[in-house]
Formats: sequence, C-alpha cells, structure tokens
Amino acid sequence: MLLHRIVDTSAEIGATRSRTAKIAGIAALLAELGSGDIAPVVAWLAGEPRQGRTGIGWRTVQAAQAPPAAQAELTVATVDAALGEVAAAAGPGSAGHRRAVLTALFAAATEPEQRFLTRLLTGELRQGALEGVMTEAIAAAAGLPGEPVRRALMLSGSLPETARVALGDGADGLARIRLAVGRGVRPMLASPAETLTDAYAELGPGVSVEYKLDGARIQVHRDGAAVRVFTRTLRDITESVPELVELARTLPCRSVVLDGETLALTDSGRPRPFQETMSRFGAERARELVLHPYFFDCLHLDGADLLDEPLAERLAALDRVAAAHRIPSVQHPSPEVAEQQFAAALAAGHEGVMLKSLDAPYAAGRRGRAWQKVKPAHTLDLVVLGAEWGYGRRTGWLSNLHLGARDPDGGAPVMVGKTFKGLTDALLRWQTAEFPRYERARDQHAVYLRPELVVEIELDGAQVSTRYPGGVALRFARVLRYRPDKTYADVDTIDAVRALRPG
Repeated sequence: MLLHRIVDTSAEIGATRSRTAKIAGIAALLAELGSGDIAPVVAWLAGEPRQGRTGIGWRTVQAAQAPPAAQAELTVATVDAALGEVAAAAGPGSAGHRRAVLTALFAAATEPEQRFLTRLLTGELRQGALEGVMTEAIAAAAGLPGEPVRRALMLSGSLPETARVALGDGADGLARIRLAVGRGVRPMLASPAETLTDAYAELGPGVSVEYKLDGARIQVHRDGAAVRVFTRTLRDITESVPELVELARTLPCRSVVLDGETLALTDSGRPRPFQETMSRFGAERARELVLHPYFFDCLHLDGADLLDEPLAERLAALDRVAAAHRIPSVQHPSPEVAEQQFAAALAAGHEGVMLKSLDAPYAAGRRGRAWQKVKPAHTLDLVVLGAEWGYGRRTGWLSNLHLGARDPDGGAPVMVGKTFKGLTDALLRWQTAEFPRYERARDQHAVYLRPELVVEIELDGAQVSTRYPGGVALRFARVLRYRPDKTYADVDTIDAVRALRPG
C-alpha cells in the first residue's frame, strides 16, 4: 500500500473528535492492508514507528529534510524498512548513516508525507488514535467483538502484533495468544477514590486493603533459571536489577509471574524518594541502592495461568511462593480496620492504600473500579507542555511549568495550569538540562515541549476558568515528582481534572 493512503487517513481521523468516526476510518484502512503492512501501519496510527524509539531527534530530522517529491510513490514497506535501518544503526558512523537514510526517505516523499514522517519521528503524531480507539478499530476491521482483541493485547503486549493476528487469523488466532512466561503482560491499573469510605462503600468488605507504596511497578517472570523483570510500560530492566533476579531464583517454584512494586529503603527501613528508586532502572551496574520487592499479585505459578481466577486465589498462590515478600495487607477488614491500615501506611512513609475486590480477575491494561487507590491529598499525573525561563534567583533556569491533561478522545493535550511550586534547585537544574531534548519550539519567554514528560502534581482541587481551553484550572498546584515510569497514555484526562471542581 502507498504511504499517502495512511497520510490521508491520519488527517481524516485527526480532523474529527467523533470516536465512532475515528474507529470507522481506521477500520476501513486496516481492512485494505496486506499482511505485511498491518504491523507498521497500526504502530504509525498509534503514534510511533513499529521499531519504537529510533535514536533520532528533532535536529536530525530537520537536517534530513529535502525538496518534496512531485508524486506519491512511497510504499508502507519502503518506509518501514528505512525506519528499521535507522533504528538498527550503531557504532562509528551511525549518525551519518541515519541521516543519509532519512534524507533519501524525505526526498522520495511528497510534502504531506514529509509532514507525516516528521511528526511520526519526533513524537508529535497525535491524531486521536489512542490504544482504546485502535483496539476497537482492529476488532471492527476483523469483524470480531472487542473483548478477545483486548485480551490478546494484554497478553502479547503489542498492538501491532495483536492487529496482525486478528486480521490474519481471526478469533482462533487471538485465542492462541496466551500468557508467556518471559513476555511482559499489560498491568492492571487502579482508579482513584475520593475517600477510603467511598471506596469501601463501593467495593464492600470483600476486599484486600494494601499499602500503596511510593515505589516503581515491576513484573517479575521466572522460567527455571531464566528471569526477566519489566517496568509498568513493559521495558525490560533485567540487567539493571540483579538483586531482584537473584531473589526470584530462590523462590520455591519452577515458573512464576509476579506483579508488584520495588523501592529503595533508608537505613531505618523507610522508603527513599521515588526518583532514587527510578535511578536504578537506567543504571548498568549501580549497586549503591539495593531494591526491595513487594509483591501484590501472582499471574502464573508452575504452569497454571491465574489471570482469570479471583484475587483471593491469586493471593493464595502468592503466599505459597513469596509470602516473605508480600506487600502489607489485610483481607475482609471492617471499616475500622481499613482505617487503621490506611493510617499505618501513612505512618510508614507510604502514599496511602489500595482497595481491591477479592472476587475480581486480573483485567490488565484497564483502569477499572475493582482496584481503587486512596491518598490523603489530590494528585494528578499531567504532561509538561512547556516551561518559562525563571527570573530573580531562578534566572537562567527553566522554571514555571505549563501542565496539560490528556484528551480522552485522542486530541491534543489540554492545558490546565502552570506551577513553579515544589521545584528544588536540583529539579531546576535537571529541567534546564533535560527539556531541550523534548523541545518542539521556543520563544524569548519559554521552551515548548513534545508531550512526553509526565509529572505528578499535588493540588487542592480545580476551579472553573476561562483562561484555559478546557474551562478548568488547577488550584494551588505543586510538583511532587517526575514519573519516568509513565508515558503520555498514563496521563490523567481533562475529565478527571473537571471532576475535582466543587459542587
């Protein structure tokens, strides 16, 4: 298939806010694709190359620009092969080789195709085809219900692969996608609750009330002596966490998949700041901070998949294999005991608690109501849209952050406020050095970023505002921490911000 067909569809779905229209447009395109084109096109419409990060930035893309071709002749296969060559380039001379490949690609592209490729390669291709829309479109194109497609995505961890199987092999092919020890599973997510009382009233006494740690999500897979460790985004960090690998090999089982959190502790046993824990994930051989695992779920044990079993049974399996590393929890608590658990979690330096229905299966990738998180203060995960240059003591540093919420319909991020509160000198230095890597534009007052950096914000609530396009603004927002373990898909929606308005 020619690239211009994908470019036209991208423009069409980006121009409408109708979820139904987006799904119909994508499904029509998918139904036309040959088997070899499915994976790259699905990845592109979801906003990134099939190869993931290609190792190039805005300046490289700009340096590769060439006069546009007069006719649209580029095929999907040609573009995908070129991007694969760019991603694979390494070693001496790799920068020049990547630039040469990209220059040839841009020279063969028409002007609309060049704009599409530029946005794809710089992370700015946001046409409203987020994962939920893409999943429904794949189901529609394959003539299937949504549930088997969602389940296959959960187990494969790959939207392009799920699409290839759904469109090529149908329901039977999707059913053959099973949990594979060693391949990351999309993690189950929690919804925020206003108060512990609200969560308890909704879920009832048949719950597990667990500490909500200020740590990093991990998924540990073991098959014999082979161990893999994944983050919440399914990034393989096995080489960075040897102590977790060694611990997994000591567990009394042949094979297991565990879900949990890890964090570094002070000498007194209290949690270290989140950023210190996350620093281990990028290290090659860092040993200064020892990571401690705290598991809260068991998805597989000795050949038996447990995803569809109720949480109560999964916890029993977890006790059999890793009781010494269980996250602190109580089951079937009274309201008073649940309150005591909440207070104990805060006293130990943690964020709050999670309430989880003991009857619920593991619904990976969904932010459902079966798991609810309770914190003592309002927090939101937002995306940094830009930062203003500071003045006075902050002259020369990027300071005041522009914050955005996610549009649930897949449109551009919606700005909801600014803040410079909570920014330490260390964070200011980090922002000033790091933000240019995500730069999309700048003026004399600010640097504007691609929507990729996620920051956790504490706030007193939200208020009606005519200043911002979403009609709402944050009240007394302050920076808690950056969340390198999260992506734009994890950012809270504008609806979540509006829900914090009084009344």
